[in-house]
Amino acid sequence: MEKKTKKSLTQKMTIALVCGLLAGLVAIFVRESLVAGGNAATWATINNLLFADITAAGNEKALGIFYIIGQLFVRAMQLVIVPMVFTSIVSAMLRIADSKKLGRISTKTVLYFLTTTVIAIILAASVGMIAYNAGAFRISNLALEGATGKTGSNPLAIIINAVPNNFASALTNNGGVLAIVVLAVAVGLGINSAKESFPILTKMCEEISNLVTIVLSWIINTCAPVSIFCLLTRTFAAYGVSYLRPAISYIVITTVLLFVFLLIGYPLFVKITTGKNPVTFLKKISEVSLFGFSTSSSAATLPLNLKVVREELGVSDDIASFVLPLGMTINMDGTALMQVIATLFIAGAAGYEVSFTSIILIAVLAIVASIGTPAAPGAGAVILFTILSGVGFTGEVALSVYALILAINRPIEMLVTALNVTGDSACAMAVAKSENALSDEIFDKIK
Repeated sequence: MEKKTKKSLTQKMTIALVCGLLAGLVAIFVRESLVAGGNAATWATINNLLFADITAAGNEKALGIFYIIGQLFVRAMQLVIVPMVFTSIVSAMLRIADSKKLGRISTKTVLYFLTTTVIAIILAASVGMIAYNAGAFRISNLALEGATGKTGSNPLAIIINAVPNNFASALTNNGGVLAIVVLAVAVGLGINSAKESFPILTKMCEEISNLVTIVLSWIINTCAPVSIFCLLTRTFAAYGVSYLRPAISYIVITTVLLFVFLLIGYPLFVKITTGKNPVTFLKKISEVSLFGFSTSSSAATLPLNLKVVREELGVSDDIASFVLPLGMTINMDGTALMQVIATLFIAGAAGYEVSFTSIILIAVLAIVASIGTPAAPGAGAVILFTILSGVGFTGEVALSVYALILAINRPIEMLVTALNVTGDSACAMAVAKSENALSDEIFDKIK
């Protein structure tokens, strides 16, 4: 029965993805046809009825049915981010009785995360500089309004923000997941040092974790397919194709690199670190990648990722419960890759010179900024401004191109999320293998 349920969910998600893409293409065709035929008012009516962001200024009377359905689903997933991350990490630490083992797992996890991120950035910087020098990022006659950019900040501030100054406020902020991880580690270590003194806290963490799992399983199984359809359809209908034409080089290069890393990079990483069949890994993780692509949220994908990594890839509970929530916070290979290409695109379009020193600085800032990127839709493009500020690409034209990226980046962000969540799973397998906590029987079992 459980196999049938999993298969049914995968089929439903696949159908939702295909139908969403087709419906989105139809919406684009209708939009372009109506606008070109002088019937923009008709499209505005359709947009207000189905796709409009009802929270935006000027949309006070819009219905935005697809927007509402998609947001309800995403908010329902975000609702349990804090209890899920906190209790899963605490519970993972409670399962690890050996403090030396916990230290080993932490070190290996961070090492694998940094390894994949550095490889992604080297790939992006190499290809990006070739495109930059070839003039692929130059845009002529760019007619855009100046961007209303987010005030830049030093990316290193995430180190300070990782340690909250208020316990309660840290547990009420979905955007401060890194601080939640630090708190969970501190609490887990404290309880682990004297378990017999904290039986109630231990039991409470386990029960909250179980409750979150039950709620999320219901949300995923019953609401995900319809919500994914609405999210995808609205994405295509809202942005259309007109904004994509000026930045086709950025879109194509970023998309190709993301696919290369997703379909070749991670399978090779799994083969090298675990010796497992990379094709089997791709097949079993496809459900997670698809969900991440559809929701564009690593946080929303975490529950399904935990489930698949444990039950399909064979990673032990304690490893999965520690590595994946941490990965959701600091392992953003796709985000780092996208930010490097986007920065070079902005530099080329705005006429900035990019030296070897500049590309090194961009790479370092991309690593730090990606670590501090919230696991939420669209966050990567917003955090991109910190990199632009760090390298000084903040002129009027640069801000205009940045505004263009904010407008067209939604499809890229979807693929970026698929890469991020797949990378978390691959690293979890690598850590589990090094700790002899990877089940050959479960991984080799045909899905």
